[in-house]
Amino acid sequence: MSAGNMLYGGDEIGALVFDPGHHSLRVGYAQEDTPKAEIPSVVGVGPNTSDAMDLEAKTDNNITQNHIEPHKYYVDTTYINVPRTDTEIQTYMKDGMIDNWDLFEKVLDYAYAKVIQSEPEYHPVLFSEASWNVRNNREKLTELMFEKYNVPAFFLVKNAVLAAFASGRATALVVDSGATHTSAVPVHEGYVLSQAVVKSPLGGDYLSMQCRQHLEKMGVDLTPVYKIASKDVVKERDNPRFVSRKLPENLTQSWQNYMLKALLQDFQMNVLQVLENPFDERVASQIPMVHYEFPNGYHQEFGSERFKLAESLFDHAPLGAGQLASTSVGMCDADVRLSLYGSVVVTGGNTLLQGFPERLNRDLQLRAPSNTRLKMISANGSVERRFGAWIGGSILASIGTFQQMWISSQEYEESGKGQVERKCP
Repeated sequence: MSAGNMLYGGDEIGALVFDPGHHSLRVGYAQEDTPKAEIPSVVGVGPNTSDAMDLEAKTDNNITQNHIEPHKYYVDTTYINVPRTDTEIQTYMKDGMIDNWDLFEKVLDYAYAKVIQSEPEYHPVLFSEASWNVRNNREKLTELMFEKYNVPAFFLVKNAVLAAFASGRATALVVDSGATHTSAVPVHEGYVLSQAVVKSPLGGDYLSMQCRQHLEKMGVDLTPVYKIASKDVVKERDNPRFVSRKLPENLTQSWQNYMLKALLQDFQMNVLQVLENPFDERVASQIPMVHYEFPNGYHQEFGSERFKLAESLFDHAPLGAGQLASTSVGMCDADVRLSLYGSVVVTGGNTLLQGFPERLNRDLQLRAPSNTRLKMISANGSVERRFGAWIGGSILASIGTFQQMWISSQEYEESGKGQVERKCP
């Protein structure tokens, strides 16, 4: 182990773990059980008017003595959820990868200033990445962390490997269903078998869209919470009465859509459920209904439709979660398949839909060879399931034997950003 790398072992120096996704960026210290913060993967971008040179602007690091940015950036829920004139909501993610680097830097600046509250040069950084991340992106992130943030050491790991690791597995089939897609990624001895990675665009956002269409067809008033100043509690559920809040002019469509999406996400996580077998109206109608109240006070019982909406994650051939998983295993060498079926790790926020792991288990049982021993690993707690990759990173970055694997700043200076392809498989 080089002298440069000796610094990063032990408990004195806290390594940081960043896990970017389409819904949020998870950030925190290695060795901890959960991220310190979950920051939305969107940024509010508004005009930097002269009256924006207020205290908030200064604390948000948007103004330096001799440079005023043309835009003002709003990061994290507290700032994003405030209705503001002409403020667009933009994401820095695309297809599971970082796409808008300027916005991403704004979020990193915020994370160091407000969450970590410490200088970047004191902390080695471990980043997760999509299994299909491209070389150019990997090198760009490496360069950013060393050149701008001056980190002492850096490492990049596939999020599927980390999710498997969080479940105590070096070999696993990782089924990850998040905001924008569901993927099946085979991991063997800590390495992703990239030729067998399969993904589909069916995720949480797709479900939100389905919910919106269904509720609008029913005539449900989807007034988001920001438009409501107060509401009356009424017995008749069909006549919600609320007082509209006075709002700034020119609220952008992107911001309004973002706030509506938050409403729909709450609805789908509280109401939708996956049946263990393919959707059957008769079976679904016998299961107790679920009561849900919308922000405007309207409330209703939801029955079989809550299963029908969730069914779309599984019944879309060839994009259903069960098909993805069996296709992925089928693309691997025959001698690895049994061990993959023997540890199927379920992770991602969208898998928290009630019944998701059970249905995946049933679909895989039908597709796996008859002599296969199938084992489904899905953490019971929502934290472990949502933050699987982050937790894996937290464990990995605190293991003694891992300390010699970091790319140190010294190595970066000697060999440049190309090191990431050599040292981070």
